[in-house]
Amino acid sequence: MRIAGGLLAVATLTAATACSTTDQPAHAQAAPASAVTTSHPSETLTPLLEQALPNVKGKTFTSSVVDFPPNARATPHRHGQAFVYAYVLEGTVRSKLGDKPVTTYHQGQNWVEQPGAHHVLTENSSRTERARLLVVFVSDTGDKLKVDDAKS
Repeated sequence: MRIAGGLLAVATLTAATACSTTDQPAHAQAAPASAVTTSHPSETLTPLLEQALPNVKGKTFTSSVVDFPPNARATPHRHGQAFVYAYVLEGTVRSKLGDKPVTTYHQGQNWVEQPGAHHVLTENSSRTERARLLVVFVSDTGDKLKVDDAKS
Protein backbone atom coordinates (compact mmCIF):
# COMPACT_ATOMS: atom_id res chain seq x y z
CA MET A 1 0.00 0.00 0.00
CA ARG A 2 2.84 2.36 0.89
CA ILE A 3 4.57 1.70 -2.46
CA ALA A 4 1.36 2.32 -4.44
CA GLY A 5 0.77 5.59 -2.55
CA GLY A 6 4.33 6.70 -3.25
CA LEU A 7 4.03 5.78 -6.92
CA LEU A 8 0.76 7.72 -7.14
CA ALA A 9 2.44 10.81 -5.70
CA VAL A 10 5.40 10.52 -8.09
CA ALA A 11 3.12 9.77 -11.05
CA THR A 12 0.91 12.75 -10.25
CA LEU A 13 3.94 15.04 -10.09
CA THR A 14 5.29 13.49 -13.28
CA ALA A 15 2.02 14.04 -15.14
CA ALA A 16 1.74 17.62 -13.89
CA THR A 17 5.33 18.37 -14.87
CA ALA A 18 5.03 16.68 -18.26
CA CYS A 19 1.81 18.51 -19.06
CA SER A 20 3.34 21.89 -18.19
CA THR A 21 6.58 21.39 -20.14
CA THR A 22 6.64 22.90 -23.62
CA ASP A 23 9.78 21.20 -24.95
CA GLN A 24 9.13 17.51 -24.40
CA PRO A 25 12.02 15.08 -25.03
CA ALA A 26 11.88 12.92 -28.15
CA HIS A 27 10.78 9.84 -26.17
CA ALA A 28 7.66 11.70 -25.03
CA GLN A 29 6.06 11.74 -28.48
CA ALA A 30 2.80 9.84 -28.99
CA ALA A 31 3.26 6.27 -30.16
CA PRO A 32 0.28 4.16 -31.20
CA ALA A 33 -0.02 0.74 -29.62
CA SER A 34 -0.22 -2.42 -31.70
CA ALA A 35 -3.32 -2.72 -33.85
CA VAL A 36 -5.93 -5.26 -32.83
CA THR A 37 -7.31 -7.48 -35.58
CA THR A 38 -10.84 -7.44 -34.17
CA SER A 39 -13.69 -5.02 -34.84
CA HIS A 40 -12.64 -3.02 -31.75
CA PRO A 41 -10.34 -0.01 -32.02
CA SER A 42 -7.08 -0.19 -30.09
CA GLU A 43 -5.51 1.97 -27.40
CA THR A 44 -2.74 4.53 -27.89
CA LEU A 45 0.09 5.11 -25.46
CA THR A 46 1.69 8.51 -24.89
CA PRO A 47 4.91 8.36 -22.83
CA LEU A 48 5.31 11.12 -20.25
CA LEU A 49 8.61 10.34 -18.52
CA GLU A 50 11.26 7.65 -18.55
CA GLN A 51 13.88 7.93 -15.81
CA ALA A 52 16.46 5.53 -14.44
CA LEU A 53 15.99 5.21 -10.68
CA PRO A 54 19.16 6.64 -9.13
CA ASN A 55 18.86 4.62 -5.93
CA VAL A 56 17.82 1.29 -7.51
CA LYS A 57 20.47 0.11 -9.97
CA GLY A 58 19.06 -1.45 -13.14
CA LYS A 59 15.49 -0.16 -12.64
CA THR A 60 13.60 2.45 -14.65
CA PHE A 61 10.48 4.47 -13.81
CA THR A 62 8.20 5.12 -16.80
CA SER A 63 4.88 6.95 -16.81
CA SER A 64 2.43 7.06 -19.71
CA VAL A 65 -1.12 8.00 -20.55
CA VAL A 66 -3.10 5.26 -22.29
CA ASP A 67 -6.08 6.50 -24.30
CA PHE A 68 -8.95 4.14 -25.13
CA PRO A 69 -11.37 5.50 -27.74
CA PRO A 70 -15.01 4.40 -27.35
CA ASN A 71 -15.32 0.58 -27.47
CA ALA A 72 -11.51 0.12 -27.63
CA ARG A 73 -9.85 -3.05 -26.44
CA ALA A 74 -6.17 -3.89 -25.90
CA THR A 75 -4.67 -7.14 -27.14
CA PRO A 76 -4.06 -9.57 -24.25
CA HIS A 77 -0.53 -8.88 -23.01
CA ARG A 78 2.08 -8.94 -20.28
CA HIS A 79 4.41 -6.28 -18.93
CA GLY A 80 7.39 -8.58 -18.41
CA GLN A 81 8.82 -8.29 -14.93
CA ALA A 82 7.59 -4.70 -14.47
CA PHE A 83 5.53 -3.65 -11.47
CA VAL A 84 2.57 -1.70 -12.92
CA TYR A 85 0.29 0.88 -11.34
CA ALA A 86 -2.79 2.10 -13.29
CA TYR A 87 -5.04 5.05 -12.36
CA VAL A 88 -8.25 5.89 -14.26
CA LEU A 89 -8.07 9.54 -15.31
CA GLU A 90 -11.30 9.52 -17.29
CA GLY A 91 -14.07 7.09 -18.20
CA THR A 92 -14.54 3.44 -17.23
CA VAL A 93 -12.21 0.52 -17.92
CA ARG A 94 -12.83 -3.21 -17.53
CA SER A 95 -9.78 -5.28 -16.63
CA LYS A 96 -8.99 -8.95 -16.05
CA LEU A 97 -5.68 -10.26 -14.77
CA GLY A 98 -4.97 -13.97 -15.17
CA ASP A 99 -7.71 -16.13 -13.66
CA LYS A 100 -9.09 -13.35 -11.44
CA PRO A 101 -12.61 -12.01 -12.10
CA VAL A 102 -13.23 -9.10 -14.46
CA THR A 103 -13.19 -5.81 -12.54
CA THR A 104 -14.65 -2.47 -13.65
CA TYR A 105 -12.72 0.65 -12.68
CA HIS A 106 -14.19 4.17 -12.82
CA GLN A 107 -12.54 7.59 -12.84
CA GLY A 108 -10.39 7.98 -9.71
CA GLN A 109 -9.96 4.24 -9.10
CA ASN A 110 -6.71 2.31 -9.51
CA TRP A 111 -5.05 -1.10 -9.49
CA VAL A 112 -1.63 -2.72 -9.52
CA GLU A 113 -0.23 -5.56 -11.59
CA GLN A 114 2.49 -7.75 -10.14
CA PRO A 115 5.55 -8.66 -12.25
CA GLY A 116 4.70 -11.35 -14.80
CA ALA A 117 0.92 -10.78 -14.58
CA HIS A 118 -1.12 -11.77 -17.66
CA HIS A 119 -3.51 -8.97 -18.63
CA VAL A 120 -6.15 -10.93 -20.55
CA LEU A 121 -8.69 -8.09 -20.84
CA THR A 122 -8.38 -4.31 -20.90
CA GLU A 123 -11.21 -2.42 -22.53
CA ASN A 124 -13.18 0.80 -22.51
CA SER A 125 -16.65 -0.27 -21.45
CA SER A 126 -18.32 2.73 -23.14
CA ARG A 127 -19.40 2.79 -26.78
CA THR A 128 -19.59 6.61 -26.77
CA GLU A 129 -17.02 8.06 -24.33
CA ARG A 130 -13.25 7.68 -24.24
CA ALA A 131 -11.32 6.32 -21.25
CA ARG A 132 -7.81 7.35 -20.17
CA LEU A 133 -5.35 5.77 -17.77
CA LEU A 134 -2.19 7.03 -16.13
CA VAL A 135 0.09 3.98 -16.10
CA VAL A 136 3.36 3.80 -14.16
CA PHE A 137 5.93 1.05 -14.71
CA VAL A 138 8.92 0.16 -12.55
CA SER A 139 10.87 -2.15 -14.85
CA ASP A 140 14.29 -3.58 -15.54
CA THR A 141 16.13 -0.98 -17.59
CA GLY A 142 15.85 -1.80 -21.30
CA ASP A 143 12.92 -4.22 -21.02
CA LYS A 144 9.88 -3.88 -23.30
CA LEU A 145 6.96 -2.51 -21.31
CA LYS A 146 4.21 -4.35 -23.21
CA VAL A 147 4.41 -7.67 -25.00
CA ASP A 148 1.22 -8.71 -26.79
CA ASP A 149 0.21 -12.37 -26.75
CA ALA A 150 1.08 -14.28 -29.89
CA LYS A 151 -1.82 -14.47 -32.31
CA SER A 152 -3.23 -18.00 -32.59
